[in-house]
Parts: sequence; C-alpha cells; structure tokens
Amino acid sequence: MLEKLNPLRPYLKRYRAQLAQGAVAVLLYNSSKIVMPLLIGRAVDGIVHHGAESVITRTVFLLIAVAAVAAVCLYATRWIIIGASREIEFDLRNDMFGNLEKQSLSFFHQHRTGDIMARATNDLNAVRQLLGPAIMYSANTVVFTAAALPFMLHISSRLTLFAFLPLPIASVVVQLMGRKIHSRFERIQAMFSEISAKAQENFSGARLVRAFAQEEAEIKSFETANREYIRRSLFLVRIMAMLWPTLEFVLGMSIMLTLLVGGREVVGGRISAGQFAEYMVFMVQLTFPMLALGYVINLFQRGTASVVRIDELLRWEPSIKDESGLSIPIDAVPRGDIEFRNLTFGYGDGPRILEDVNLSIPAGSSLAIVGPTGSGKSTLVNLIPRLLDAPAGEVFVDGLPIREWPLTALRRSIGFVPQETFLFSTSIRDNIAFGVESATDAEIERAATVAHIANEILEFPHGFDTLVGERGVTLSGGQKQRTSIARAIMRDPRILILDDALASVDTYTEEQILRGLREVMTDRTTILIAHRVSTARSADRIAVLINGRITQIGTHDELLASGGYYSELFEKQQLEEEIVAN
Repeated sequence: MLEKLNPLRPYLKRYRAQLAQGAVAVLLYNSSKIVMPLLIGRAVDGIVHHGAESVITRTVFLLIAVAAVAAVCLYATRWIIIGASREIEFDLRNDMFGNLEKQSLSFFHQHRTGDIMARATNDLNAVRQLLGPAIMYSANTVVFTAAALPFMLHISSRLTLFAFLPLPIASVVVQLMGRKIHSRFERIQAMFSEISAKAQENFSGARLVRAFAQEEAEIKSFETANREYIRRSLFLVRIMAMLWPTLEFVLGMSIMLTLLVGGREVVGGRISAGQFAEYMVFMVQLTFPMLALGYVINLFQRGTASVVRIDELLRWEPSIKDESGLSIPIDAVPRGDIEFRNLTFGYGDGPRILEDVNLSIPAGSSLAIVGPTGSGKSTLVNLIPRLLDAPAGEVFVDGLPIREWPLTALRRSIGFVPQETFLFSTSIRDNIAFGVESATDAEIERAATVAHIANEILEFPHGFDTLVGERGVTLSGGQKQRTSIARAIMRDPRILILDDALASVDTYTEEQILRGLREVMTDRTTILIAHRVSTARSADRIAVLINGRITQIGTHDELLASGGYYSELFEKQQLEEEIVAN
C-alpha cells in the first residue's frame, strides 16, 4: 500500500525542512502530555501519604504551565504540518495544470473534462488531507504511545498486558475495513468523475438541451447517476459507521480491564493510588489517538486511492513536444515559407485523412483551400502549428522539418482562427488581447476594426469591457468568429490561418472583413479555408482538396477555365445568389 505514495516523495522531499520542524513540534507536544500524568500521580500520592494541601496548589500551577506549553506546541504542530500539506497541494495543482496545458488534442479526446476536474478538486483534496491531518494524527498517536508505554510498563507490566490485550482486535478490524474503504472510495471517485462530466457537458450544452426540449430527460439521467453515487457513498458510510463503534468498544474494554486489574493491584499493595491515577490518565490520553486511528485509516485509504488517480495525469507525457537537441532558439521568427512533401496522415489506426499531399506556400503569399466537407482541410492546417503531428519529414517551415522548430517559436508566430470558435468567459478586450501581454487599447481597437466588429462592440453598454459569458454565449456566432479573427490579427503573426472563419457572417460583412484583411495579409503567409468562392478568390492561389488529395491548384481565373470542382462550386453559388436576389 505504501508504494502507492511514491509519487508524493518529491513533494515531501521539497518540504522536508518544514516537516522536520513539525516533527520537533510533535515531540514537544507529546513530551508535555507525558508530564501531566506524572504530576497527577505524584500529587495523589502526596495527598494520600502526607495530606499536604500545598501539593495540590503546586500541582495545579504546574499543570496549567504544562497545558500552556502543550497548547502552544499543538498550535505549532497544526500550523506547520497542515501548512506543509497546503503547500504541497499548491505544487500538485500547479504541476497538474501545467501538464494538462502541454497535452495534445488527443489527450482531451480520451479524457472527459468532468473527470479531469474531479481529479483536480476532489482527489486533490483527499491527498491534502492525507498529507496534513493523517500525518499529524498518526505522528501524535505513534509518538505518545511509544513515550507513554515505558512509564506504563514501569508502573505495572501485568496491568499493561491486560490493558493492551484487546488491541489486536482493533488491528484486525482496521485491516479488514481499511481494504474495503480503499476499494469503495476508488469506485466513489470514479462515479464522482462521471457526475462532474455529465454536469459540465450539460452546462456547456445548455442551448442544445433547451433547443431539443431535453431538460427533463437530462435531469432524470443526472438523478440516476447521482443516486448511484449516493448509494456507493452510503455503503462507505456503513463501513465507517462500523469502524468507529468497534474501535470505541475495544477502547472501552481496555478501560474496563484497567479498572478491574488496576483496582486489584492497588488493593494488593503492588502499586500505589497515585500510580493507578497516573496509569488511568495515560489510558484516558490514549483514548483520542485510538479513536483518531479510524479517522486516519479513512483519510489514508481515500488519499492513496486519489494519489493513484492524480499520478495518472501527472505521468501522462504530451504526445506532441519539442525534440531533444533543437538548434533553433525559442525566440526565432520564421519567414513563413510552408511546404508539404508527400504528406500522408491519418488518426492512429484509422483511415487516411490526407493522401500524398504536395503543396508549397511561399512566405508572404496567400492560399485558399476549398473542398467538400470531410475532405481533410482542417486536418491539413492543424499540422502547421503542430496541433496534430505529421510524420517526420513531410511538413517543412522555411525549408526545415517542422519538428526542428521549437513549439514556442512556431506557435508564437502563428495567428490561428479555428473552425470551432472558443472565447474565454472574460471581457472582449481580454479575449482579443489573449497571448499579447503588452497590448494597448489602440492596438485592440485596430484589430477589432480589421475584423469589422469594432462598431458593434462600442455599442455594447460596457464597450470592450463587456463580459462575453461562458464560451462567449452572449455573442452571436458571427460576432464570436470576428472576435476570434481580431485575436489572431492582434498577434501580428508571420503565418495567419483562418479555418472557415467567415462561415457565420453574411456576404456583405465577409467583404468588409476581407477588405480589412488585405492590408493585414501583405507580407505574411495566409491560409484561408473557405466554402465560399467569394472568400477563396481573394487569395493568390487556390487549392482544391477532395478526399484528402490535392486535385487542382491555381488562381481563381485558372480554376474557372479548367473546370472541375471549383468551377462547379462557383456556378452553384452564383445561381444561389441570383435566386436570393430575385
């Protein structure tokens, strides 16, 4: 079981000085507790044998002083050890978040967001309690028992034997129930992840749920999952409910045997009344540590189950990362020359999405990519910032294999507007300036003007400081796309990729955006994925991608003259515009 805690060793080592201070505080606290029974025992013997009231007075003041020392040491123990657990929780949370931020898209395809959130909250809290209260209570129990036992044996080894006789029963109970607690808590955490994932998906898809009138169905589905979670939790509660009374019963048996055997020892003259009082105080002081044992076992079993779940995330290596020994510095800026050489790509063992793609995009030029839905257009452009990883030696930037470029240098030089627009639930200003730390108000407004959304933003009650809500829910689809375009322009990138970024705007707005983009596109490599000919014709060249293959490439006029998919698309859209006009 202890090997499951191995992932925490680096963190414990990092705070070993603080934990060592906590150990000193534990020793001082339990040393002061040991003094109390000794003082009480001597006071009782002093009263019985000498009847001196001064003994009572002196003992009372000494007990107050010792209690004050114990209180200070207990405060220091809790402050240091619980504080260390909070520091480790802080480091664990940062490491988890940092590792998650580096993961590729495939990771988030395999892990549900709710499950990740459950591990980052509920499981992390269980680990903190393992490193804080569990360690503190365990240390106090072990140290006090080890310190008190010699004194108890010195008073009467026979009495100690009888007093500790029921403890093996407690050990067996703890072992049996501890295993059940561990397995049950793992199932509970898995179910909690399911509930978190379901809640997250419903909150994110609130519009869809309402549009399909599925509120009641989703409520029932959530209730079913929640009922299962409660059922599993109540089963754990029943186990814990048996553990605590069992430990208390064992402790009661120990007290009963102490009174029975200890009383006879006093009557037989083998120990004094003061020694018996001293022994009883030791037993009373052992009461809480013994009862806390059940609480500690619970925390330990919960914590070890959660350590495993957290370690799974921390050990997950990003599938896309920098190669070792890169010669290009991370502050390098590519010119923007892009080339695909005999590119063939598929997702894992699935079918090939792209087949033998050969395409060159000179730096500073623009290329539009058109083709039917599902032909691989988005997949192709996702290979440029390495959101997906192409086979080695098939994608080049400035004549170098793309894997020789540091991810930071590559992605910092790319302005990317994905097909699925995402906005953070903050202000429009912060969304446009995302990734640009020194952005000025003038630069933000200029980017918004180019994206043809500045006037609409200024009409909002709070202008650029307007909060967009969860995933930009307060904005229309077109407004979200244009905000994303402004965000990409704001970076002043060498490579600008617009993945169907004008799909949610009308043709008039599209023309206004393209007019602003023409100046921005000057001297930078621009790739436009388009379904409209009106968007594609603004590019220097147009590539037609069908079933993962480049079937045509040329200018707008060349493709119209050669016939094929592009020419048919042009005629179809021309006819649609005429029908709408009439």
